[in-house]
Amino acid sequence: MTFQDLKRLKELWGAFRSSRVLITANNLRVFDYLLKPLSARELSLKLNTDPRATEILLDCLVSLGLLRKAKGKYQNRPIASRFLVTGSPYYQGNIIRHADTLWRNWSGLDEVIRTGRPYRAHRDHEAFILGMHDIAKLRAKKVVKALDLKGVKRVLDLGGGPGTYSIELARRGLEVTIFDLPETIKIASEIIKKEKVKVNLMKGDFLIDDIGTDYDLIFISQVLHAYSEEDNLRTLRKVREALSNSGRVVIQEFYISKDKTSPLSSTLFSVNMLVNTEGGRAYTPEEIKAWLKNTGFKKSSIKLIDDIVLIEARA
Repeated sequence: MTFQDLKRLKELWGAFRSSRVLITANNLRVFDYLLKPLSARELSLKLNTDPRATEILLDCLVSLGLLRKAKGKYQNRPIASRFLVTGSPYYQGNIIRHADTLWRNWSGLDEVIRTGRPYRAHRDHEAFILGMHDIAKLRAKKVVKALDLKGVKRVLDLGGGPGTYSIELARRGLEVTIFDLPETIKIASEIIKKEKVKVNLMKGDFLIDDIGTDYDLIFISQVLHAYSEEDNLRTLRKVREALSNSGRVVIQEFYISKDKTSPLSSTLFSVNMLVNTEGGRAYTPEEIKAWLKNTGFKKSSIKLIDDIVLIEARA
C-alpha cells in the first residue's frame, strides 16, 4: 500500500472531525459574533463557554478557512459572513442544524445495516424544513426558469416543504397551491408571508389524502427519494388523475448514475435515506421514467441542471 493510499484512507475516516467542528460552531452561533474581531476570551463571555475550549475551536476554524486570526483576535472570512451569519440572504445555518440531526441518526448506521430499519435518534423538523429552504433558495430561480410554463395557470407544488419553489412560481403570475403535512405548512406559511406573495396552502398526507384536481402542472421537488418504489407509483397514479387533460408533471431529484455508484454525493444521499426513511433512496432517471410510463404518462424528457435532474412528462 502506498503513502497516497494511506493518506486517502485517513481523509475518509477522519472527515467527521471537520464536520463536527463546523456543526458545533454553527450551533453556538459563533459566526454571528465575529463580523468584527474578538478575542477567544471576549467571545467566550458572549457565548458563555469555556475560554480554553473556545480558543481551540476558533483556531481550528481558522485552519478550516472560515475565520482569520490577527493579533490574537478572530474574525469571519467572507465565506462565513455570507453563508453562516443569521439573516444573511444566503444563510445556510439551518441546513447545518439539520446536519446535527443527521449526525446523531447516522451514528446508528451499524444497526441500520444489520436490520434494514431506519435509526431515528433525533428529530428537528423545523431545522429540516428551514434547511431545505436554505438550499432551494440558491437554485429556485434557475430551476423555475428551466421549466416550460407555456399554457400553465394552475400549479400544485406537491410535498413543497418550505414553499421556496411555490414562491418563485407565484412571482410569475401563476395560481400556486402547496401541499404538505400540517407541521410543514405551518412553517411554509411564515416564509410565504414574509415574501408577500399569494400561495394557497393545503394540509394533508398525499399518500392517503385528496390533492385536488385540474392542475396544469404538478411540481414534485426532492420528494420521491423519501419513499419506496411502491409508494412512488401510488403517488404518480394520483398525480396523473389530478392533472388537466394537457397537464404535465415535473420531478426534480438528485442525479444518480444508472448503476447507482456515482456521483459520491448521491450514493451518500442514498445512505442518508437508508438511515432516515422506511424505504427511500436516490432513484435513477431511468427508474423514474419507467414509473411515469407505468402510471400512464406519455413520453418523458430529462434535463440536467448541475447535480439535479428534471424529468417532465405529460398526461
